[in-house]
Order: sequence, then C-alpha cells, then structure tokens
Amino acid sequence: MIDATSMTDKATPDFQAIKNKQQATWGSGDYGRIGVTLQITGEELCETLDLHAGQRVLDVAGGNGNVALAAARRFCKVVSTDYVQHLLDQSQVRAQAEGLIIDYQQADAEALPFDDASFDHVVSTFGVMFTPDQERAAAELLRTCRPGGKIGLANWTPDGFIGQLFKIIGRYAPPPAGVASPAAWGTQDFLQRQFGEQSHGIATTTRQFNFRYQSPAHWVDVFSTYYGPMLKAFQSQDAAQREALSQDIMQLIERCNVSGNETMVVPSEYLEVVITR
Repeated sequence: MIDATSMTDKATPDFQAIKNKQQATWGSGDYGRIGVTLQITGEELCETLDLHAGQRVLDVAGGNGNVALAAARRFCKVVSTDYVQHLLDQSQVRAQAEGLIIDYQQADAEALPFDDASFDHVVSTFGVMFTPDQERAAAELLRTCRPGGKIGLANWTPDGFIGQLFKIIGRYAPPPAGVASPAAWGTQDFLQRQFGEQSHGIATTTRQFNFRYQSPAHWVDVFSTYYGPMLKAFQSQDAAQREALSQDIMQLIERCNVSGNETMVVPSEYLEVVITR
C-alpha cells in the first residue's frame, strides 16, 4: 500500500497480473473472520441510502456480505459479487441462516457482467476501494447504476487507523509501481475526479468504526492470521523484519487506543459516500 497522495510514478502497471496476485492475497487467511465485525457499517450505509423494499441492489466486491445482507434484510432484490468465491460462499451461509434471498455471482469489479443501468443502487463497503485499476472500477459503478439511482460506499481514509496501517505495511511490502493507494477512495479529490462530472451530487459523512479486541496483541494476532494483506506482508519478511513490522503496528495501536485499560478500542475513520447518479 502507498500513501494516497503519492501518485507520481507514471509507470503503466500490469493490472491483470496485480489482480491475480490480489485475488490470491484475499483468498488467503480467512477474511470472513474480520469482515463480520464490520457489519454495522453495512447497516449504516443502507440506512443512509434510505433503501426501499423491492429495489435492485448490487454489492460490488462484497466479501462475506455485510452490506448485501443488510440490503436483503430490507427486502431489496440483491446481487452480491466478489472475485473470491469462498467469501461469497461464507456470505451465502449467513444469508441461508437468516432465510434471506441473495443472488451470488463471482465477478470482477472492473468488468461487471451486468447491463448498463441495471440497478437502483450499487454499493460496496471496504471492497471496491482495493481494485488496482481505480478508474475502471469507478466507471463500472457508474455504468451499472441507473440514472437517478445511488452509489453507496464505505472507504477507509488515508489518515485513519487503517489508512495508517496501509502505510506501515507499504514500507515492508511496497505495492507495484503505478498503483495508487486504496485509501485514495477515502478522499474528496478522488471522488470528485472519478464521479463528479457523471453524477448529480456527492454526499460524504466522516464516520468512525471501533475495532474492539481483547488487547493490542490480540488484534495483531487476528489480523496477521486472517487478514490477507497483513498475512502476506508478514509472510514476505524474515524473522527480524516480522518483529519490526509487529512493533510498528503495536506502536500505531498504542497511539490510537482509547480503551483506558488492557483491552483495545481503536476508532478507525472511514468515509461514507452517497453518489446520486
């Protein structure tokens, strides 16, 4: 990962090769163990969008289904997509447990297999922001959303806890040349550049998600075991570098922890975005 403001490298990246590597990264570990803790962000996004029963909703890079499930609970007609099949399988298990109806399709966020203007709402929580070809992914969100519909996003910001984590990881496992930080999606400049001219308005709300864990060490253990990008970063280092990476992350948590005791409560800023198509 790199800083969202550091985009000076003009090399043309091999997006397909990067995407293949990313797919393997997100398929490693078990992101679902992390994803379920973020459920509240999907619920909040659906409320902000003011979803109505019967509306067509597309979840892009939906992972284990937080926003798809939230939309289905509001009796919308939901299609959930991701390029990692086992994450869709996890979401489907959750949907079946609740008796919810969701159509699952494995799909690339940069080449969605749907007609133009097919959906009333197109949504993504901490998903589409990780696509390597950001311009193409943004264009696909616009293409599949009907005129007058809404695109709803939840994106980590560059200066929030997860944005700072990206920067730490990037020092140990630099991203491919020419690929911008996913945290760019959490900036006003990016949103205006990608969506401004093709939308009727962009509304943003800065929110905080609280990571609540038994201790800072517990958070590092969980994320280094189950969160693909962090798992791969640790695996790519020798023993000394793994220890240094762990210490840098622990120091970040120490600066951000507001628990007041041995547990961990770390607010992480994200941008909730509603784009009117």
